[in-house]
Amino acid sequence: MNKVMLDRSATVRQIEQIGIVAVIRLRDPGKLRAVVDAIMAGGVRALEVTMTVPGAIELIRGLAPTLPEGFLLGAGTVIDPETARAVVDAGAQFVISPVFRRSVIEACHACGVPAAPGCFTPTEILEAHDAGADIVKVFPATALGPQYIKDVRAPLPQVKLMPTGGVTPDNAGDWIRAGAVAVAAGSSLLDASAIESGRYDVITANARKFVDNVKAARAK
Repeated sequence: MNKVMLDRSATVRQIEQIGIVAVIRLRDPGKLRAVVDAIMAGGVRALEVTMTVPGAIELIRGLAPTLPEGFLLGAGTVIDPETARAVVDAGAQFVISPVFRRSVIEACHACGVPAAPGCFTPTEILEAHDAGADIVKVFPATALGPQYIKDVRAPLPQVKLMPTGGVTPDNAGDWIRAGAVAVAAGSSLLDASAIESGRYDVITANARKFVDNVKAARAK
């Protein structure tokens, strides 16, 4: 295994250990650093900046060198290989997509970072895994529920699944117990109204609840 693959594997292991990826879609990019500090205070140490945030690539470029060791910064809503290469060049350590595109996985791997494409059906999930997906983002998981993760993993135990959509502080542990390697959460963690009003203590409290419930699920 070459160094690039080792680095990629290490990042995947870190995502699994952290267990929660915060997904941010900010109206005001100027609040990004305060949000990062708030989730770190609550114990969440992985953040996905989506391409729907204005100036997302430059935000990643500015934020990446300022983060402490052990914090993972990724890019989300990446749907083409050109954007994948651009976000990695800016400092993204992992790339997440709402859809499965083989060309995006290939671009990520060429840059030495893990790719997590979005898939919905078992066929799609296996095809993405066979194409080299490091983690498969089950999306949108809102309509599925934790039982879906358990059902898919029964015949496909080799696939690392991370649900996105419908994951809350209260049910995060249910997804982990069902076999998810990690969960991704947006509005249920990064409350838009709390961010808007500068109540970052709410974000920290949400993060802490996510962390506690994931830890409790893994302890059983």
